Amino acid sequence: MKTETICDDECPVARASEILSGKWTTLIVRDLLSGKKRYSELQRSLLGISPRMLAARLSMLEQAGLITKRIYPTVPPKTEYERTEAGRRIEPVIAAMAAFGAGLAAAH
Repeated sequence: MKTETICDDECPVARASEILSGKWTTLIVRDLLSGKKRYSELQRSLLGISPRMLAARLSMLEQAGLITKRIYPTVPPKTEYERTEAGRRIEPVIAAMAAFGAGLAAAH
């Protein structure tokens, strides 16, 4: 007998998808795998992202507790982003996505 799966707010896949949805979010997390990054470094590595979208995604990740933002009182201000402990748990997900993407590329 087949059991029906209900996707609601309690579904762990739905919760993860809510956070990692969108092209830019996973790419931002990918860039932060190697450590702290400045806003300008992220902008340079994410070709095509608008400053508004980058700021919105970083804010969302910060509100979700996955990254921290540190502002240094310099002129101009220096802002660094880094994964939190919770954000470090995303690493195997990004690694699995990279392996899956490599497999897709090899298949073509």
